[in-house]
Amino acid sequence: MENKLIYNYFFFLFSIIPLSFLIGPAFSLSTIIIIDLSFLIYLFFQKDFFFLKSETFKYFLILYAYLIINLFVSIDSSIGIYRNLGFLRIIIFFVAINYFLIEKKFLNKVLIVWLITLIVVVFDVFIEGTFGKNILGYGGLYGGAGGSRIVSFFKNEPIVGGFLFGFYMIFLGYLLDKVDTKYNYVVLLFGIFFLLAIITTGERSNSIKAILGFLLFILFYKKINLKYKITFFISFIIIIVFFVSNSNFLKMRYTSQFKTYLNTDNIYVNLYKSGYQVFRNNPILGVGNKNYRIETCKENIKEQKNKAQYVCQTHPHQIYFELLSEHGLAGFILIFYILYKLIFSRIREVMSGSNYLQMGSLIYMLLTFLPVIPSGAFFGDFTITLFLINLGIFYASDLKTNLFKYKIYKK
Repeated sequence: MENKLIYNYFFFLFSIIPLSFLIGPAFSLSTIIIIDLSFLIYLFFQKDFFFLKSETFKYFLILYAYLIINLFVSIDSSIGIYRNLGFLRIIIFFVAINYFLIEKKFLNKVLIVWLITLIVVVFDVFIEGTFGKNILGYGGLYGGAGGSRIVSFFKNEPIVGGFLFGFYMIFLGYLLDKVDTKYNYVVLLFGIFFLLAIITTGERSNSIKAILGFLLFILFYKKINLKYKITFFISFIIIIVFFVSNSNFLKMRYTSQFKTYLNTDNIYVNLYKSGYQVFRNNPILGVGNKNYRIETCKENIKEQKNKAQYVCQTHPHQIYFELLSEHGLAGFILIFYILYKLIFSRIREVMSGSNYLQMGSLIYMLLTFLPVIPSGAFFGDFTITLFLINLGIFYASDLKTNLFKYKIYKK
């Protein structure tokens, strides 16, 4: 990028992405839209549209075409119109990540700013976990016996664990790529410190995913031999057990309350049953994106045949039941076929390689589809944006997959 002003402009926009989450959903959405519009204008003047011919971009267009069709089979298309049509901003954002982060210098500078932002959040989580309030005075809203779930800078939403996990694998991979082999243990210890912050939030699902993600990194990291991997694994488990056992709140969240998952009358079990029942009643096309709430919250719904198991909620809180209930078998198969072509087909190649930044992004995306574990709405702004950041970096960080690799090869 030859123009320094343009370079600094886009560097600023990309640098504030994690910060935009902390400020609020409207600011986060506005940041992505500004990046998209600015990028489209820049591409227009550059006349650089060769990426449109890439297979990857075509799969995104197929998915977008499906989401438009999904509107027409929805119970209430007005509910999901923003989510479906708005997916275009995610596609453009993905392309923009590929365009700018192909430059290593740009990528490094952006990730360093992101890392600084996340370190501040990590320390803020520990402050709130220790004193009950974060540095801005937020906290104490989601209390119970033993303590409260952490909200940090999110003020009134307990989603900071999901936010940290959204960047956790990226930073672990990035730092392992950058440091000398003799310092890799420092990075892994930093990874444990980061992980303990996620556990401190009390968000069980994200904590489980983060722990599994860290263990997968240890397993596939080539610069540590098996003997040290086993030693590190045992030490890791001891640290986690010790950390949780010394907090009444964490013991409640991860032991006492965790046992309720085994209860057949658990809220999540009932939600899963509800999602499955919606799918059974609408097996081919589903009820439409974001329409689970419409189907299950109708008046007198339980008086209707085969709908007694419905639970009125925004979504089934599990990604597979969400996709099956809202997209049916046809949409489910199409979505996962596209995900296979974009992500799953590359698992073996990435896991056997040594691009740990790419590996980190892949691990995050794989854990997004972990069965049984509760999850947020996949196409919701928060979840899909974090997913696309990881998907974008997954493609951008390797010349074999970057949409603009032809620019480098021309040089």
